[in-house]
Amino acid sequence: MQKQNTNSNHERLHIVTQKEILSFREALLYMDVSQSFLYKLTSKKAIEFTKPNGGKIYFRKSDLDKWMLQNESTSARVLQDKVLNHLKSKNNG
Repeated sequence: MQKQNTNSNHERLHIVTQKEILSFREALLYMDVSQSFLYKLTSKKAIEFTKPNGGKIYFRKSDLDKWMLQNESTSARVLQDKVLNHLKSKNNG
C-alpha cells in the first residue's frame, strides 16, 4: 500500500511541476511544507499569492520558487573562485 501511495505522490508532483498556477494543496506538495507553515507565510504576506473573489488561495509557481531560493548560501568553493577572479582582475587592471 505504501508503494502505491508513493507512486501516486510522484504522479501528482509530476503534474504539479507542469503547471504555472498552483492551488494551496498543490503548493504544499510542490514546496513540501505543512499547511500551517504555508498559512503562516500567507498571513504574514511573506509569499506572493492571489485570492480571487476572496476564496481559495493560488500561487504562481515562479513566486514559490523565488521564495524557496531566497537567502541562498554560497559554497566556500564558489566564494573562493569569486575572490580569486576579483584579485586577478584587480592585478590585470
